[in-house]
Amino acid sequence: MEILTKFKETAASVIPIAAIVLLLGLTIVPISIQALIWFTVGSLLLTVGLTIFLMGVDMGITPVGERCGAALTAKRNLKLLLGASFVTGVVVTAAEPDIQVFATQVKEIFGWVNKGHFTYSIAAGVGMFMSLGLLRMLVNVPLKLVYLLFYLLLGIVAYFAPKAFIGIAFDSGGATTGPMTVPFIMALGLGASAVRNDKNASFGLTGVASVGPVLAVLLYSLATNGSSCDVAIDATTSHESAIGISGVLIGHSFKEAGSSILPLLVMTFIAQVLLLKMTKRQMLRIIVGFLYAFIGLAVFLIGVNGGFMQAGAALGEILGKEAASSPLWYALMVAVGLVFGAIIVCAEPAVWVLSEQVEHVSDGLIRRKALLVFLSIGTAIAIALAMWRAVAGFNLAWILLPGYILALILMYFSPSLFTGIAFDSGGVASGPLTSSFVLSFTLGAASAGKGSNDSFGVIALVAMMPLIAIQIMGIIFETKRKKTLADGERSGK
Repeated sequence: MEILTKFKETAASVIPIAAIVLLLGLTIVPISIQALIWFTVGSLLLTVGLTIFLMGVDMGITPVGERCGAALTAKRNLKLLLGASFVTGVVVTAAEPDIQVFATQVKEIFGWVNKGHFTYSIAAGVGMFMSLGLLRMLVNVPLKLVYLLFYLLLGIVAYFAPKAFIGIAFDSGGATTGPMTVPFIMALGLGASAVRNDKNASFGLTGVASVGPVLAVLLYSLATNGSSCDVAIDATTSHESAIGISGVLIGHSFKEAGSSILPLLVMTFIAQVLLLKMTKRQMLRIIVGFLYAFIGLAVFLIGVNGGFMQAGAALGEILGKEAASSPLWYALMVAVGLVFGAIIVCAEPAVWVLSEQVEHVSDGLIRRKALLVFLSIGTAIAIALAMWRAVAGFNLAWILLPGYILALILMYFSPSLFTGIAFDSGGVASGPLTSSFVLSFTLGAASAGKGSNDSFGVIALVAMMPLIAIQIMGIIFETKRKKTLADGERSGK
């Protein structure tokens, strides 16, 4: 009854979000009944789709990633490993639904951006840093040193990049790590670390891979002279105009899901012929898993785009208009963002995959519930800051710069295992559910704001806060562990 267990877990994450939206929509922030009905339908589809998707990940995607990582590492052919990981990163990222949506949004605002070039710049960044992440594991370079050097590099490049692209660049780091990319990257890292007999080394690869797209977008903006194109989003108030589930939406959702699943499936068949040599029974189970993942992701997208996202935009717009003229409504809007942030991260597909892997790799020492609590706290603060910025319109760098400096300082005090988990969490927290609902909610609020009518930077904040929250969790964990050992030694004497 594993599917029933997963359904209960996902429902427990989605129901609180739905309850808050319905409560607000029927009382102090009135939304049309039609929008609330479709929001309810979307929430149900989202829950069902996420459940089926996670079943597919367990059956198909994770086993393939682990086997590929182990097989490539066992070959002890560095060129093969780095080349295969680069190609994997490019193919999977280019097909990621989040990236397709993100690139389209950038193109709509900055007309000079070539969507194809932009997408494959991001994909190449992920592929390059996936290779560097695996190389780090093999040559045993300290993860903290790698993060320190990479983020110092990002800071230097960001200093020279156009201000309009800072938010876009850091958003891209979160948008790349979606429901397809994260499970495969984490499984690849787990397989490679298994060959080294060091399960803890499997964490950190997603965090390293997330640096690539940020650097790629910053370099893209410098190469294309994007500094002259500081354009803000022309937000509209037609958030409810496209609400509902239609044949076009269903077809588009299945097409998006197929474009995400198919490249991985093709790569699986190639790996099977050249590398894995799995039995027919194993291969059949893998194919069934991919089928589950495809259906689940399609249903998930139908729910998100058929009512869930639009209700968030309408809610944000009403709150934003009221907040622009009333401090009380301003405080309410930030508080609602705080609550949404605390809850919505627990419904992300990749968050469930990461939390399961953390509990498994640590042999239950790090509990999934504890990890989710700290992730929720970090994301809650991020969304509250995003809502504050949406109306106040202050510079994103005022938050990002001290936030990343604090994250780098915490590395000195946090155990290496938690540092790897923290930087991985930064990517997985900003998945399709967070991006779609929170971006819509924030954009709706920003349409009535004071000069911050762009949604770029929201994903960046969501991706940054877990770096701080999970490392604090690690410091607390290590402090308690040392105290327990000390108490044990004293009682033994």
